[in-house]
Amino acid sequence: MNTPDRQQGLYYPFHLCHERTLARLLDAYASIHFRDFMALQLSPMSGTTAYMDRMGDAHGELAQAGRIVQGYSVSGSPDAEIVEAVNRDLADPMWRSLFHEALQENRRFQRGLLDLSHGMMIGNTLVPGPAAFLRLTEPTRRHRPFTFQNLQELSKRRLSLDEGYEYEYALALVKTSASLAYTIRLSLRHGLEAATDSEAHFQLLDRTCLRDRLSLANRWLPREGY
Repeated sequence: MNTPDRQQGLYYPFHLCHERTLARLLDAYASIHFRDFMALQLSPMSGTTAYMDRMGDAHGELAQAGRIVQGYSVSGSPDAEIVEAVNRDLADPMWRSLFHEALQENRRFQRGLLDLSHGMMIGNTLVPGPAAFLRLTEPTRRHRPFTFQNLQELSKRRLSLDEGYEYEYALALVKTSASLAYTIRLSLRHGLEAATDSEAHFQLLDRTCLRDRLSLANRWLPREGY
């Protein structure tokens, strides 16, 4: 194992990582920072559920030694800056194409957004996973306009089946973009290098930084054999 340099990293886009990825991050950085689980509040009555587990729960000695740094909250109603960042991504044809291709082709990216294993509730209808996937990845969705406000409006009412697909696709877009917006905020605010083992998220963050002319160190650690 190499001696870690003084650079500190921020793992993204999730709040936990694979044990082998953790070992590689600890090899590369003096400390690696983790956010808490991201639970987005879309309206007073709707949102995603938070999980309270943290990376340091299973590595107390590393947290105590400062090699793992955690406790960055990214839950609740996104502020105006995050919403604006999300809407820029959703209005960017290149970002949308990268997202749609990853959703179609990258199993790990899919699993992070959709639970297709036992069927999926679309609106008020239980749809078999393969059928839901085919509808959600229809080519027309790649170009359909979406904003954070569109998702909020859908979250407030009873949805038809077609509207249910709109909601699920928009939610996947917003969750992905918001996780990257928080990555950018935390990295710039705390002087951290963004690091991920997800190629799709690396490409999406790279696109956002290029488009918005952000100077942000971004590292991809390819997963091989795990």
